[in-house]
Amino acid sequence: MGGTLQDKVIYETKDDKSPCASFVKNSSEMFGFSKGCLPMSRWDQLNVFFKKAGAMVVFGLNALSGKTIRSDGSATGAWNSSNAESLIRYTVNKGYSIHGWELGNELCGTGVGAKVAPDQYASDVKSLENIVQNIYRGFEVKPLVIAPGGFIDTNWFAQLIQRTPKSLQVVTQHIYNLGPGNDNQLINNILDPSYLDGGAQPFRDLEAILKNSATPAVAWVGEAGGAYNSGQNLVTNSFVNAFWYLDQLGMASSYDTKTYCRQTLIGGNYGLLNTATFVPNPDYYGSLLWHRLMGSNVLSTSFSGTTGVRAYAHCSKQSRQKENKLPE
Repeated sequence: MGGTLQDKVIYETKDDKSPCASFVKNSSEMFGFSKGCLPMSRWDQLNVFFKKAGAMVVFGLNALSGKTIRSDGSATGAWNSSNAESLIRYTVNKGYSIHGWELGNELCGTGVGAKVAPDQYASDVKSLENIVQNIYRGFEVKPLVIAPGGFIDTNWFAQLIQRTPKSLQVVTQHIYNLGPGNDNQLINNILDPSYLDGGAQPFRDLEAILKNSATPAVAWVGEAGGAYNSGQNLVTNSFVNAFWYLDQLGMASSYDTKTYCRQTLIGGNYGLLNTATFVPNPDYYGSLLWHRLMGSNVLSTSFSGTTGVRAYAHCSKQSRQKENKLPE
């Protein structure tokens, strides 16, 4: 849970006496909105929903808190973690289960709207890791510390990972390899195997960085919607998008990506559910089939013949479960 405005969010705390105001459109502000506040009453409602849905929740924290934004978009200064720490303490005191805390949204490399240098980002990640270790002291399982949640820049990512060998458990990248949602060639791109082949490079780059480092961190796709700017109606919410989506799931797995987070559940033209009726779009069923059928053991697969056929193979979930039940 997060996105473009997460780095401008203020979390309501009992010590903060100022009003908890919502976001307001303001074209002079970064991302076109003022700062906004997350009321704890709303956080309570969200956690009720998470529990009912059986969701494993990753929450994106406000990494720009305390930073100064320069005219070139550089965000300087240390992360002011006090507000995020209050949210995490509140979450633990309420007994809410969070699978991971992710720091920042698209602030890596050249950034989107703002950018943070890798050495400062590494220092901020260490601050988050210290907070998690302290607040969750005594917990058998602690939430994951996750970053940076943005588009891969190999040099920037390599520096971050080098500087956080023990603080970071998951490295997240965002992928929108189909380009803008208003591209009139979008369907052709989805159905073009040579175009889809280009989508392998971000996976290949991150896998190589992790293999060449001392970190135990693993690779995730923290956000992917195919075509950015909310996709395209009748394309990214239709059956044809499965040719991109299922190929991405197979490709990501073949490069040792452990988790793939789809943008979005509801929202935009790339949502898994219809924004008005909540009826599942075709990719919802593709995601459900993948979840039910494909196990975690990925097999090396090749196919000779037409380039129009893509082939990926995993051990089935069912066979893996049976293996785990066999006597030693």
